[in-house]
Amino acid sequence: MTEKRGIAPTERLRQDKELKLERLREAGINPYPYRFDRNTTTVECIANESAWIEEGKEVMLAGRLMSQRVMGKSCFANLEDRDGNIQIFLRKDEIGEDEYKRFAKLMEVGDHVGVRGVLFRTRTDELSVRVAEVTLLGKSMLALPEKHHGLRDPELRARQRYTDLAANSDVRQLFITRSRMLRLIREFFEEQGFLEVETPVLQPLYGGASARPFTTQHNALDTKLYMRIANELYLKRLIVGGLDRVFEVAKIFRNEGMDRSHNPEFTMLEAYASYWDYNDLMPFIEELYRRLAVELTGSAQIVFGDHTIDLGSPWERLDFYDALEKYTGRDLRGADEEALAAFADELSIDVDPSWNRGKLLDAIMSKKVEPNFIQPVFLMDHPKEISPLAKDHRDKPGQVERFEPFIATMEVANAFSELNDPAEQRRRFEAQMGLRAKGDDEAQVMDEDFIRALEIGMPPTAGLGIGIDRLVMLLTNSHHIREILLFPMMRPEA
Repeated sequence: MTEKRGIAPTERLRQDKELKLERLREAGINPYPYRFDRNTTTVECIANESAWIEEGKEVMLAGRLMSQRVMGKSCFANLEDRDGNIQIFLRKDEIGEDEYKRFAKLMEVGDHVGVRGVLFRTRTDELSVRVAEVTLLGKSMLALPEKHHGLRDPELRARQRYTDLAANSDVRQLFITRSRMLRLIREFFEEQGFLEVETPVLQPLYGGASARPFTTQHNALDTKLYMRIANELYLKRLIVGGLDRVFEVAKIFRNEGMDRSHNPEFTMLEAYASYWDYNDLMPFIEELYRRLAVELTGSAQIVFGDHTIDLGSPWERLDFYDALEKYTGRDLRGADEEALAAFADELSIDVDPSWNRGKLLDAIMSKKVEPNFIQPVFLMDHPKEISPLAKDHRDKPGQVERFEPFIATMEVANAFSELNDPAEQRRRFEAQMGLRAKGDDEAQVMDEDFIRALEIGMPPTAGLGIGIDRLVMLLTNSHHIREILLFPMMRPEA
């Protein structure tokens, strides 16, 4: 057998494990039992050690063996569960010769075990469990990565996340932090009177964003369906129906490329509030991000790479065209498509002939401006051409009431004063369909049912989308999206 990188055992190691498995079964030991009566965890043992040592409380712990040191008639090992680890201590004269021999000879690093015993402090003052009984709960047939070098290959870690989690406690903690963050976000929105809802993943029309969809076929209805690229248009239907504050944490699917901040399947929070506009959402977002940082890291000042980022102070607000002028030296407010295409060429930006004025402006923004946004900034008042679902700006012709917060060069949200004029929405969709006819396959499609919903009547509304994965990256100092997804998209193994 050829040994692969990282975790695959040699044939000799495989044979050794199979022999141990056979000997356990010969001794009447089920190496894969049905359950174990755990009554505590390593973290609870640490938190309650003084009281439990004093009363001699019997603890029953379960976890994976991460180290094992056999020294004649006694043995030390390290037991790790989800939240922590603890040393366990076994003596032959206390648990019996047969059980001791099985633990020392037939159980090993990687195995799941359960132990019954009491807490004590060793001569070196390490909290430990004096084991009275040990039970094998799951025999490991593949070796964990070597302790000191670990599982380092990023692709292998993402592809075999189960091994990554088993071998690296800091990776487990990252995903526990992600779970905590989602809970805190839900609490924040519910405190503000938002109702959590669910909308369809499979849709007869895709919309609410500019992206290519994944398609599938519903056999019973004999119809093509699309996996959602956004949940926006469904949530706004609920606003029409009188659910005046709604939010959803949703899986979104976009048939696009992958890089450090993009995965074809990702998590988005979208929220809509009747009677608000985009000005209400800016302090809302500042408070949400500040609270998350304090709860998860202990401070509103977070570290991301080489930067200390302040989420506590009021964020800078920067007009879209002002930002372009600041970082390119050119006022592009009146520039037409020809002038913008020529300027993009000067900046070595590849231009697609199908791009309209808005796409050209967006490409220049992405290349020359966004890399400068380290500290939090609201990029505001985008061109109308790239914002088909946002209201016209009340004071700036040709612009809309939209903002994108950027932190550490990443766009971390998107928000509008939502367009609620059905006639104007129809004109915007028609303009998008014109772009599709010219070859832009990411342009939005006409949605007659959504227009009908607007004709029923939608109140003034502010809408917000937050990229959950990028927010996790930011708050955990992670620099690639696959680090914070349990199962990122990967090429099939050769």
